[in-house]
Parts: sequence; C-alpha cells; structure tokens
Amino acid sequence: MGPHDTEAGLAARVAAICAEHVHREGPLLPILHDIQAEAGFVPDAALPVIAEALNISRAEVHGVITFYHDFRSEPAGRHVVKICRAEACQATGATHLAEVARARLGVDWHGTTANGAVTLEPVYCLGLCACGPAAMVDGVVVGRVDEARLGELLQEAGA
Repeated sequence: MGPHDTEAGLAARVAAICAEHVHREGPLLPILHDIQAEAGFVPDAALPVIAEALNISRAEVHGVITFYHDFRSEPAGRHVVKICRAEACQATGATHLAEVARARLGVDWHGTTANGAVTLEPVYCLGLCACGPAAMVDGVVVGRVDEARLGELLQEAGA
C-alpha cells in the first residue's frame, strides 16, 4: 500500500486488514495501526472502507484518527522528529527547543519540510522526565537535548 496504489488496490488491502481484525473487541485501533504501518499514514480513501467493515460512520473513524497524535492522514517526511511537550521537559527548556526547531525547519507542528526530509511532531512524554528536554528521532529517544544537539539531530535528518 503506497501513494501510487490505485483506489481499488487500496480499498482491497484496507478491506483485508479490516477482515483480519473485525472479530476482535475494539478492532478500530489495530486496523488503523496496521494501515499506517503498511502505508506510512491512513489515506482518506481508507475511511469509507473501514467504516463499512465496522458498521460505523466515516466521522467516527475520522474522529479517532484526529484524536490520537500517532495517526497521520498525510505521508510523513523521511525522518520524524518529535519534541516532548510535557511539563517536566517544558521546565527544562523544551518550549524554547520547540520554537528553535519550528523556526529552523520552517514548519509548524505536524508539518514536513519542503524537501520532504523532516516531519516535526509534538509528543506528550517520552518517559525521560529526569533527562529533559527529550526528543525522539525516527523512534530513537534522546535526552538532555539542547539547542546545539537539536541542530545536530536536524542536520543528520537532512533538514
């Protein structure tokens, strides 16, 4: 499943994923996770297929996707940088770090740089409260991130 799939091919793959989970209790989240794991995001064209398979409205599916920060409705950049926004990290400078990242990348939260290299996302606790501010780059958690370290991380990611 990718951006070049036909709508029929996408619908067939989403229907197959739904069929794998439809008999579980609470199947929507596992379905969305599997679609995103395969495609990198949850395409809008998947919503009616999921809604029909689970006998729920498209609005309900959309509501779940927009409620949970981990789901994307657009493809992410080649690298995803997350900056912790929780209170412990804010107390150690994460707010300033976030401002620096947004300015350097030229994007707001959930935005992707023009070159497609980096998507910037907020995250609400990475579990490194004693080592804040914390960030995550492509799933790897980094503690005690200062402005210089952030610059290195962004440069390594191609920003």
